[in-house]
Amino acid sequence: MDDDVGAQHTPAEVDATFRTLRRVAVGYFVVFLLAVAAFPVLSLTLDWWSQARLAGGMSPGFLVAAFGLYLFFAVLGIAAARLSSAVEHRMLDGTRDDSPAIGPDPTDEHP
Repeated sequence: MDDDVGAQHTPAEVDATFRTLRRVAVGYFVVFLLAVAAFPVLSLTLDWWSQARLAGGMSPGFLVAAFGLYLFFAVLGIAAARLSSAVEHRMLDGTRDDSPAIGPDPTDEHP
C-alpha cells in the first residue's frame, strides 16, 4: 500500500462512515425487496393486474415486468450510488487539507 496518502482518517471516522453507508444500503435493499415482493402480491390479489389488456394486448403485470421493473431498478441503483457517494464524500473527503476552508481557521491566533 502507498503510505503517501493525502488524507488520513481516524478509525472513528471510517467506522462512522461505514455504519452510515450500511444504513443507506439496508434502506435501499428494503425498497428493492418491497418492489420485488409487490409484484406477485398484486398478481395474486388483483384480477385486473393479469387479466386486463392494455397496449398491444399486454396485461399491466406484463408491462411492469417487461419495462417498469427495469426502469425502477435503474433509478433505484442510480439513487443509491449517488447518495452513497455523497455521504462518503461529505463524511471523509470534506476533512481533507485541499478542501476549501469554510469560515475562519481555528488555528489562527489573533492578538
